[in-house]
Amino acid sequence: MTTTHFGFQSVDESDKARHVRGVFDSVAPKYDLMNDLMSMGLHRAWKAYTVMVANLHEGDRALDIAGGTGDLAMAFAKKVGKSGQVVHTDINEAMLRTGRNRLLDAGVVLPTLVCDAEKLPFPDNYFNVVSVAFGLRNMTHKEVALAEMNRVLKPGGKLLVLEFSKVAPPLEKMYDWYSFKILPRLGKLVAGDDSSYQYLAESIRMHPGQQELKTMMQQVGFGHVDFHNMTAGVVALHVGIKC
Repeated sequence: MTTTHFGFQSVDESDKARHVRGVFDSVAPKYDLMNDLMSMGLHRAWKAYTVMVANLHEGDRALDIAGGTGDLAMAFAKKVGKSGQVVHTDINEAMLRTGRNRLLDAGVVLPTLVCDAEKLPFPDNYFNVVSVAFGLRNMTHKEVALAEMNRVLKPGGKLLVLEFSKVAPPLEKMYDWYSFKILPRLGKLVAGDDSSYQYLAESIRMHPGQQELKTMMQQVGFGHVDFHNMTAGVVALHVGIKC
């Protein structure tokens, strides 16, 4: 049996997706509210910066992986206009349904489909931009998913990975206290679920740090990779350009 991590636990590789699905089935109804509370609204600024760096133009094609409740997909749709295309995907049906309904309520109609980032159902060299926000750390084989993202990008296309990362050392103790003491209690109070937010804190610690993720992206074929720390490294935006 080959194992991988699910937070601080070890689970069978073939079983991780089911465990992650259970977390997001649970948090989907309160996902946006909890994002605002957990980040004190900062997630909106992190995503706005990501949209700016994406630099999409009228007629471009963008793929939002692990798109959840649709924040990036909605912003991208405004940039590419009617002649462009944004595809909104997630492996979790409950999250995707919540996002699709939110997009429709805002008058935004775009392709929405359940798909696995490790097996993207799209042709080679198709998208100008691929994004994954707060989803890469939940993937079982990150290098496989990153290689797939590279495959579907056009040459010169851009991958944007927005993810929790390694906080600056002076803030580590305070960040750990907040993550392990406050987040689960907030999850219990607001969403009736403390274990999913315990997993969130653990999964952040198991995710590759800034330099390690940069190296992973280079190893799957991205010619130029850089990262931008935000909020003292709580979050980092990695940007990879396909050769």
